[in-house]
Amino acid sequence: MNILAKILSVICFGGADFFSIIASTLYIAAMWKIFAKSSVKSFWALIPHAREYMLARCAGREPEGRVTSVASFFMMVANIVNILDSSATQSLFLDIIVITVGLIMLVYSLRVYSGLTEVYGRKKRWVFLWIFPLTESITAILWGFSKKFQPQWKVEDLTAQLKMLAHSGNAAVLDEGLTINLNARTATEFFQKKYLLRDIHMLIPKGHMVLLLGGSGAGKTTFLNAVNGYEKADAEIMLNGSNLYKNYKDMMYEIGFVPQQELMREKDTVRNTLLDAARLRLSFDIPLDERRARVDEVMKIFGLLPVRNNLVEKLSGGQKKRLSIAMEFISNPSLFILDEPDSGLDGVMARELMVQLRKIADMGRIVVVITHTPDRVIDLFDDVIVLAKDSARTGRLAYYGPIEEARTFFGKDTMEEIVKSVNRKEEGGDGLADEFVSKYMEVQHA
Repeated sequence: MNILAKILSVICFGGADFFSIIASTLYIAAMWKIFAKSSVKSFWALIPHAREYMLARCAGREPEGRVTSVASFFMMVANIVNILDSSATQSLFLDIIVITVGLIMLVYSLRVYSGLTEVYGRKKRWVFLWIFPLTESITAILWGFSKKFQPQWKVEDLTAQLKMLAHSGNAAVLDEGLTINLNARTATEFFQKKYLLRDIHMLIPKGHMVLLLGGSGAGKTTFLNAVNGYEKADAEIMLNGSNLYKNYKDMMYEIGFVPQQELMREKDTVRNTLLDAARLRLSFDIPLDERRARVDEVMKIFGLLPVRNNLVEKLSGGQKKRLSIAMEFISNPSLFILDEPDSGLDGVMARELMVQLRKIADMGRIVVVITHTPDRVIDLFDDVIVLAKDSARTGRLAYYGPIEEARTFFGKDTMEEIVKSVNRKEEGGDGLADEFVSKYMEVQHA
């Protein structure tokens, strides 16, 4: 077989030998039937690497499918390189990489096949029949062609569920406060449009300090980026009656955003750092004396006057956090968003920082905070937002409202228990996201 024929066989069938071609042909035929059973378009079975991703969708393991798809593509490239250049050095180098990628692919394939057995209601021992090359094609043929093997849910069922739970009603716009009407935040990933967030509607009055909860991947950071205008969504974000997206240039300093990582020059003094922030965030029309007075005022509010001439690198962790917040507070924003401001701080320092944020809210600002240790400062918050991934891995609103009512709604005493209840089972949670998303929608429509 010439080189071109070998390369084509590798691309289409994963190998150039007779056994690989026969096994791959059977596997493709089986995938055609399995995709049809799960309401995925069957032609994806004909497309190498895409079919691995689509099988993961059928198994409810879409993120794992991205890894297996990329890994299988790399393995194909490695096989082609071996055909074109079979030198000992090249082969040895490739073998090391192929073994590494192969191990990664094995781990993620195990997760995909484990999900597939759950969807088909089969025992976990079937996973090993899927993994071994000698039995993979036979197992796939059995699952694809036998009427006894039927999925308990179909991919299209998730789409129907999303439509059923979709909340078409928007929150009324507040003249004072934050109004969020987020219909969808999407991205194109691996051959399809993916919903990152969907149907999030809420009103946050002035003077409220709000906790943002959600497990890993629930969309907390994506949600905050949509609210502050950094990553626009299909949404209407109104702050004090003005549309943030339409008037972003005029309103950008109405929002203070403090990321988890501090973005400051270590060799500057505290005062110079705040003066630089004032030059960036305050109007050019403001005289220098007024800017300096504003800097002094902010340093007093955040307890930074005693260290105003210290270098940033000499500050304690708590002082650096307060300086990060003070930089955003220079422009006197109406909305404060903070991503884990207490990260790296001990309990006493974290509490002190949150008390300071409570004071900012009491000045009439809106403060939204992400923290991974909410229960030690929960008494300082007015409301909680709970985001959760539904069955389609889309970030949804599972709850928004007062803290005490959240405990009743979820039947849990702590915020950490609430997060656990909406996390997926494979992430150590109770897997009740869909239940609470649906329950909250019913409460809102009642």
